[in-house]
Amino acid sequence: MHKKIKLVLKSLARVYGAIATLPFRFKSNKIDFPENVSHSDWVDFLSKKFNKKGIRVLEIGSRNFTGANLRSKFSDADYTGFDFYAGENVDVVGDAHKLSSYFKSQQKFDLIFSSAVFEHLHMPWIAAMEIQKMLKVDGFVFIETHFSFSSHERPWHFFQFSDMGLRALFNDSLGFDLVDSGMSNPISGYFSHNADVYLRHLPITELYCHSEILCKKRCEVDSFEWSRVTIDGIVEGTRYPMPK
Repeated sequence: MHKKIKLVLKSLARVYGAIATLPFRFKSNKIDFPENVSHSDWVDFLSKKFNKKGIRVLEIGSRNFTGANLRSKFSDADYTGFDFYAGENVDVVGDAHKLSSYFKSQQKFDLIFSSAVFEHLHMPWIAAMEIQKMLKVDGFVFIETHFSFSSHERPWHFFQFSDMGLRALFNDSLGFDLVDSGMSNPISGYFSHNADVYLRHLPITELYCHSEILCKKRCEVDSFEWSRVTIDGIVEGTRYPMPK
């Protein structure tokens, strides 16, 4: 009975949501979904491209926490599951900020990927450098995380990322070429009754649940320092928008 009540409430919430989002129906989202690695596509895309003999694949945050075990998607590849805690689908337990310390230098990977992990890393820029160390030249990194989502697993929920935020981490100066990126699963929102009066109940546009990026490692980078990265080396030579 309890399960039936939950299903009814969920259905009612969907109906209410459909009505509440009517004001947003006539506005197009400004940010495109990734071409191949949106939230609904990335697993199959990566599996098709990398599930091959002789390919080394590392998943960061592999523990089966939400019911998703992706090992079977890479059954032909040499798959390694890495997580902060031991559990189902974890081969190596460790901290992503120290990733290279758990593997020998010759144990580099063709693909390193993670989903719903980077928002929980307290220094994701360090993790990006560690991923760079553990990728082969011409290897790929895929990251999916959140741009707009409920605060969760606090206090270890540190960041939300746009697609450009992810590109700032996996940038040209760190030896990465952009292959595909974007944001998916648009959200329609309102400021709540607890917001400041001048914002209360106003609609919010351009919210997206997921942000994704796929990059290819172009070269090795020695002695990388974030303080030396030039502005033009962050996001394809763009700058903060000029004043109008």
